[in-house]
Amino acid sequence: MSKEILINMTPQEIRVAILENGMLNDLYIERSRSRGLVGNVYKGKVVRVLPGMEAAFVEIGLEKAAFLHVSDIADKNKKQNSNETVHVGQVLREGQEILVQVLKDQLGTKGARLTTNITIPSRYLVFMPNADNIGVSSRIENEEERLRLKNNLLEQEHRIEGAGYILRTAAEVADKEAIASDIKYLNRLWDNINNTAEVKAGSIVHRDLPLFLRVLRDMVDEDIEVIRVDSRETYLSMLEFAENYVPEVANFIEHYPGERPVFDLHGVEDEIQKGLERKVQLKSGGYLIIDQTEAMTTIDVNTGAFVGSRNLEETIFKTNLEAAQGIARQLRLRNLGGIVILDFIDMLEDEHKRQVMRALEKALEKDHARTSISEVSSLGLVEMTRKRTRESLEHVLCGTCPTCDGRGSIKTAETVCYEIFREILREARQFDARELLVLAGQDVVDLLVDEESSSLAELEGFIGIPIRFQVEAMFTQEQYDVVIV
Repeated sequence: MSKEILINMTPQEIRVAILENGMLNDLYIERSRSRGLVGNVYKGKVVRVLPGMEAAFVEIGLEKAAFLHVSDIADKNKKQNSNETVHVGQVLREGQEILVQVLKDQLGTKGARLTTNITIPSRYLVFMPNADNIGVSSRIENEEERLRLKNNLLEQEHRIEGAGYILRTAAEVADKEAIASDIKYLNRLWDNINNTAEVKAGSIVHRDLPLFLRVLRDMVDEDIEVIRVDSRETYLSMLEFAENYVPEVANFIEHYPGERPVFDLHGVEDEIQKGLERKVQLKSGGYLIIDQTEAMTTIDVNTGAFVGSRNLEETIFKTNLEAAQGIARQLRLRNLGGIVILDFIDMLEDEHKRQVMRALEKALEKDHARTSISEVSSLGLVEMTRKRTRESLEHVLCGTCPTCDGRGSIKTAETVCYEIFREILREARQFDARELLVLAGQDVVDLLVDEESSSLAELEGFIGIPIRFQVEAMFTQEQYDVVIV
């Protein structure tokens, strides 16, 4: 698989597109006015302990207090007996100052999620000062290689005893000197972070790297072919960072000087627009319908224009197989998280169901976010979860529609006409009016004076008051006003 990373820089935002075999699969957006907080470390102050929720709210200088659950609290003094439950009141008190790291950004109405299990990543390692275990990335599957990497780390003289480390996938090709260099870098960084005696509570003590540098640290693997950036200044910054910290990546960085925008050149802008649409077309003619709600995301699979060539069951099976690939891609592209319900087309053969599930699992193996999939339910639905750490593409790029207020539909002009008739009756009974003036949108007024003209004449005769109409260009179809003249 070939992998390209495109970086589009403007003063207002950074956009990173990851293309696999020429197709957009991941999109990251960081805006200067609303930069993500995940990975940042703060000196926080506990403002409220909630024993009923086994959690606390911590002030870290944001608009909303952040949320810290007892399961995310690392405490060396916790009871050693793992069978004993540790309650939040035993480890936190109001007014206490603690070092915390952001696990999840503020999502919708929810504040940021925190942890005291601080993790500091470098190119080859993740340093965990409040843990004491040594782990190896699950993507390194060879047991001999895992053992070799662990022993290599244990032999490092600069390793902090009693602290934890995780060897990242990139460590597989790193030598002892590169690992030692990473450990020294992490030690210096941790000393700076941990020195918070003079820092005021609610202040940031460590900010994670900007997006274009996190690309070099976190997103480069053995499949990478090129990292193309359209800003010369950013290109030089990335080159300097790479030469100092990840020298093996420096050769992949290129500056794109072309007149045509780099995202346009690779069709990324079109894919972003498609990523905001409800309907996703599949190559065979089938399609997906994706609905994102507060509670969950639902994805419905349809055969559409695909009629197959053998029989109905085979047509359904092929559509579902293609849909499994499409679903995995859309989850990554749209960054859909939380609960996801997949409604594949009903299949009669159990072997077909198993193959579709295997295809879905295999497609999701490339996803950096953790996923969990259930079997096909009795209703033919597949329930799954995908870890959510940042806002979805739709929430980043879009806002609530002011016309429908997020419902996705508006009342018809006919419905609004009948509402106006009822309002006119109420006004006529309540007030002694000589005339009524109805202010409404163009479509509603057209319907009232045309198709509903006979009903309107009956209403005027019934209330004995003349009714005039005036088009308000700024009104939406649902808006109207009945004015007493």
